Amino acid sequence: MITLFRYNWMVRNEWLERCRQIPIEELSRTRIGGAGSILYTFFHILDVEYSWIRAIQGKPDIQVQYENYRTLQQVKELSDCWLQETQSFLQTWSTDSEKETVTVPWLKGSYTQGEILRHVIAHEIHHMGQLSVWARELGIEPVSANVIGRGLFSF
Repeated sequence: MITLFRYNWMVRNEWLERCRQIPIEELSRTRIGGAGSILYTFFHILDVEYSWIRAIQGKPDIQVQYENYRTLQQVKELSDCWLQETQSFLQTWSTDSEKETVTVPWLKGSYTQGEILRHVIAHEIHHMGQLSVWARELGIEPVSANVIGRGLFSF
């Protein structure tokens, strides 16, 4: 499972780099579909990933405000900061935790850790697809969604 997280982080960083060529006005413009704007979509992906990882760890959710991350560089720095904690957690996670349940204040019910981790992976992939649509609308070649050829699997 960590391989798919690594895939998402790799694609995310490629997207953040690709978006450097887009003016801030375009990055911030509200669009049809997705989470709203390109910049907010990145922020939303980070917030969801970090919130769920903290929930699995039994830590409280951190309330961050999008208004404090209004540039691509600020979002990239937030991504890098939270990535370290997420990577550390995932290195200690094992399939023994797969069926352990987690409850969160933002949803009713309880969920297994395995279900949550797969949700976080799928959530980011979903939003990367939205970024691809928006990039094409701006005349920009999307980042490749290929898992193959990224050097993620060693044999």
